[in-house]
Amino acid sequence: MIDNPSVQSPCRIAEYLPLIRATDGLTLSQVCTLSGLEPSTIQNWIKRGYVPHPVGKKYKERHLARILLISELRESMQIDRVGSLLRYVNGDADDESDDIITEEALYDLFCDIARELSEDPAPPDQIGQRVAAFLDDSVKTSDSEKLAAALTVMANTHMANRYKQNADALYINVIDESQK
Repeated sequence: MIDNPSVQSPCRIAEYLPLIRATDGLTLSQVCTLSGLEPSTIQNWIKRGYVPHPVGKKYKERHLARILLISELRESMQIDRVGSLLRYVNGDADDESDDIITEEALYDLFCDIARELSEDPAPPDQIGQRVAAFLDDSVKTSDSEKLAAALTVMANTHMANRYKQNADALYINVIDESQK
């Protein structure tokens, strides 16, 4: 989901598993390389409770999933709202016992929905229906409605990011043309 051209996210946490397991977790430097984020940004998110504290200075799958998800959502949503949305789904970042879905599964679901919407966009008023249909086919939890509501917000944010990127590209073309 990372749109920084210098950083290529496979958009599936499973694709990072060999690296994470081979090293028993990632260092902050490795997470920064994979995410395209500055160490101070990640450390700030940990301090603010958006990302779980690393275990022995190592970042596991759940840390990386949360970091990548926040990175995507913050492009079109205030960071405090991103944090609140993630707490709505999974409670305290450091407490896995209150999670309705693993961070890895949440990130993968978000990526799958975003990919589907990128290939077949839906008007904003139909995104919730698309998310619900997607969840009906793939996920069953006791809090499916809560998960669907949060993923609908995330999916709308993803589409807003796409529109923003498109507007930025159009702007650059307009400005370049006007300066010729």
